[in-house]
Amino acid sequence: MPDFFEYLSPNVAVSLPAWLDLASVAVGGLTGALVARERRLDPIGFIGLSMLCGLGGGLIRDMAMQSGGVYMLDNPYAIPAAVLIGLVAFLFPGPFARIPNLIEWVDIISVGLFALGGTDKAIVHGLLPISAVLMGTLTGVGGGMLRDVFLGDVPGIFKPSNFYAVCAVAGSAVYYVLVMFLGANKYLAAILLMAVTVGLRRWSLSVGVTTPADVNLVPQLKRLARTAHVTRTHQRRKQK
Repeated sequence: MPDFFEYLSPNVAVSLPAWLDLASVAVGGLTGALVARERRLDPIGFIGLSMLCGLGGGLIRDMAMQSGGVYMLDNPYAIPAAVLIGLVAFLFPGPFARIPNLIEWVDIISVGLFALGGTDKAIVHGLLPISAVLMGTLTGVGGGMLRDVFLGDVPGIFKPSNFYAVCAVAGSAVYYVLVMFLGANKYLAAILLMAVTVGLRRWSLSVGVTTPADVNLVPQLKRLARTAHVTRTHQRRKQK
């Protein structure tokens, strides 16, 4: 069992502590339970969405990587924690209703925590940089994507919106660069990942920046092609 100081070294083969994964499950599960409360679902709905949001991203990651086991099945606390979060949120909704914008904060914090776990597991198992960022992103947004699908909605990451998946990509990339290229210790890199993920999301919400839709570059390319053609024609005439 590695001690605390091993986590402060740049040893990429040392995984982050297990409590971080469990914290991701708890925060992600709370996100699902809060959505269930908005939709006025029954206890099964609360538990189901809590499990989807708390365990779904890690399950997608583990199925894609096919190495290091399946976290939700190997850890004895993961599934009970997600179920417990759903039940508590159903039975005691009062405390959650008193906090304004709670779901927005919990949602993006869970994205950051899951992106951290996914990127770190990819690093430990020696995946390529682009693969590690992809695993971090999928782990970060996978639970929310499954939640939307089960609720019959188009996943939020596919619709024009304030930065969400972009935050997971940015945070995962920052963590990978810090750990693998700059030799930073993993705790420092984890703090910066969370700062980038949460900060970018809050910035996009505060200034109203959204991902684009209905982009069509064909007219611009045609104009550039015509301009280039006219320029070449003019140069040829001058040469004659």
